[in-house]
Amino acid sequence: MDALLDILRLTAILDVTWRMAVMWGVVAGLFYLGVFRKFEPLLLVPIAFGALLANLPTEGVLNPPVGDHPGGLYHYISQGITLEIFPPLIFLGVGALTDFGPLIANPRTLLLGAAAQFGVFATFAGALAMGFSPAEAASIGIIGGADGPTSIFLANKLAPHLLGPIAVAAYSYMALVPVIQPPIMRLLTTKNERRIRMRSLRKVSRVEKLTFVVIVTIACVLLVPAASALIAMLMFGNFLRECGVAERLNKASQNEIINVVTIFLGSSVGITMTGERFLQVETLKILALGVLAFAVATAAGVLMAKVMNLVSRKNPINPLIGSAGVSAVPMAARVSQVEGQKADPENFLLMHAMGPNVAGVIGTAVVAGYFIARLGG
Repeated sequence: MDALLDILRLTAILDVTWRMAVMWGVVAGLFYLGVFRKFEPLLLVPIAFGALLANLPTEGVLNPPVGDHPGGLYHYISQGITLEIFPPLIFLGVGALTDFGPLIANPRTLLLGAAAQFGVFATFAGALAMGFSPAEAASIGIIGGADGPTSIFLANKLAPHLLGPIAVAAYSYMALVPVIQPPIMRLLTTKNERRIRMRSLRKVSRVEKLTFVVIVTIACVLLVPAASALIAMLMFGNFLRECGVAERLNKASQNEIINVVTIFLGSSVGITMTGERFLQVETLKILALGVLAFAVATAAGVLMAKVMNLVSRKNPINPLIGSAGVSAVPMAARVSQVEGQKADPENFLLMHAMGPNVAGVIGTAVVAGYFIARLGG
């Protein structure tokens, strides 16, 4: 028996705690959503694997440096979040992958992206009512923007101790957009409204797109300088896409850079999900508030489109595209397309929905900058 105990002490088996074991169940749930249900697998799989590592008695993975001994692998990799490097680099790739043309062709869809931010502020108020501090409430509220990198960016600045549950809530509910949004969209619209066919979008020139990028960059940085890193990288990525003379850089932004950073960002977020941090009452509150954030943001976008139709009857907007004001690009736009075709199989809303979708990305980054400026101290 003594010999067996000696062998066990040489292993890490005796270091496993009940919190670790519970978190293995959480990890299994994330793996199920990512692998078998294919909900945001490029993000949920790295997050889940990072969470698994965080809840094992590892060596050389999480430990900080002590004296002359170097820190663990993720002590250094996670500096990409701590030093605010990974989220802006993700935005570089998002900008390179996104066509701003639909927004430029139909600029009134900016209002739909702005309306969806109501979900952020409603959740901010709800979090305050549930006892969170203003900084924590802002970090939770930004989940309503349906933008994972922005959620991570803001949480790291204002509430780093909540980074794990906020990131998991943001990405999990982003993955569940096709489940969360349709019932709300159908509840708030009539069948005739869902059948509205919008006018074809005009062709937007390359000069217009490049000019738009430069103007938005200047305007956003001047108005909300705290959001400069996110806005700058988003617009830089799109400029590489549209300029036509830097295709290698554009392809790198769309593929190698965003893919590598996604691996490190996701797994670094997962590393923060230790049982001691994650198994708290606050985590359940954040998950509940995350659902509220998505629901209110979706509803606000749809209702704004209906209000706009009262003003402009000659050129109506299909209210379904209002739900794309949450910045889950391009998933929310696809949901608008799917719901529209259920009412009218020959109706094509995808490109129209990309307008508020892009506006939502910009709007969420601006709101995050506002919170940082007001609450960052």
